[in-house]
Amino acid sequence: MSSMSIQNSVIKDLKLAPEGHLKIDWVEAHMPVLNRVRKQFEEEQPFKGLKVAISLHLEAKTAYLAKVVQAGGAEVTITGSNPLSTQDDVCAALVEDGITVFAKYNPEPEEYKELLIRALETKPDLLIDDGGDLVTILHAERPDLLDGIRGGAEETTTGILRLKSLEKEGALTFPMVAVNDAYCKYLFDNRYGTGQSVWDGINRTTNLVVAGKTVVVVGYGWCGKGVAMRAKGLGANVIVTEVDAIKAVEAYMDGFRVMPMGEAAKLGDFFVTVTGNRDVISGEHYDVMKDGAILSNAGHFDVEVNKPDLASRSTLVRTVRRNIEEYQLHDGRKIYLLAEGRLVNLAAGDGHPAEIMDMTFALQALSLKYVNDNYNKISSRVVNVPYELDEQVARYKLESVGIHIDKLSETQTAYLNSWAQH
Repeated sequence: MSSMSIQNSVIKDLKLAPEGHLKIDWVEAHMPVLNRVRKQFEEEQPFKGLKVAISLHLEAKTAYLAKVVQAGGAEVTITGSNPLSTQDDVCAALVEDGITVFAKYNPEPEEYKELLIRALETKPDLLIDDGGDLVTILHAERPDLLDGIRGGAEETTTGILRLKSLEKEGALTFPMVAVNDAYCKYLFDNRYGTGQSVWDGINRTTNLVVAGKTVVVVGYGWCGKGVAMRAKGLGANVIVTEVDAIKAVEAYMDGFRVMPMGEAAKLGDFFVTVTGNRDVISGEHYDVMKDGAILSNAGHFDVEVNKPDLASRSTLVRTVRRNIEEYQLHDGRKIYLLAEGRLVNLAAGDGHPAEIMDMTFALQALSLKYVNDNYNKISSRVVNVPYELDEQVARYKLESVGIHIDKLSETQTAYLNSWAQH
């Protein structure tokens, strides 16, 4: 136990640590890819003498990533990326393990932002960000803390959009690896992880049947594909809304009904937003929704479901069950909002399965090493995860489940690499 991490941290209660250790032990036992990366880091010490600041949904799987980075020699500071996804017992366990933590469950907005700033005030060399909060604060509010930052890695679609906007304006001052755009992230984490964890959050929160109901999935990116696929598996009738014609055709060919949100709003029993954009469900949609419609969001920020529009149409708002707010509308209809419109899979659940985050967090750890090894050669821009790292994580995953695949022969490789052979 580090007295320094205890002294500097801001958490709810150190006495909660035993339960947090059990949670971290459980995910460690189910993250074989990250375990291999940890062994590599313990031997190579790629972050020796460096400070790393992490902003991610602070639960057990994230905690283990922090411990892996720490095993690579780093002095690690971690904070949350969503007020409702932080688990206080996990925070306490990390403090006992010598990691500085600035995070509490459900702080006031001002305190939440202050905790992010406290993490940056440790003057890190490297960052792991989720939603671009750390990078945005650095560039918009605390440029005095930019000096010395070598680069970092970003977890989400939303964060990458913000980073690319910074890059386009020529304002980004260090390289950031777009982990979200790696194959092992969007093909598996975004699709299978989001698909399972969203319905885990909805089901455990509502305790209602999904079979036979109409589910409206707003957005058909990789996360939307996973949510729609799992809804279909649960027996739902699935409608997809989109603004991208190509994705809309894909949803249609995957067997789902596709229509504008104005039409889908009249039909849905459950709504799940996964767009990364704001106000995709708003006033005009509430006006035509069924009595008892249930709204949830799986995008990074709580702006996809327009809460002010919903509140302005309501005569009473009350909490009827943990993480369920009931909005009683002027005409007597009731609409239910899960987890305050925040990420339903984390605010009302435990997030993605450990085996899924095993791959994503292995990518995060390896991408952080890549940035540290190459920051002098990379310009201040958004960088793709090198394919070799993506393939390495996939190979580790296959090995962990006992699967072996073929290799190209020299003749086959030559054939593929030559235009003259046929």
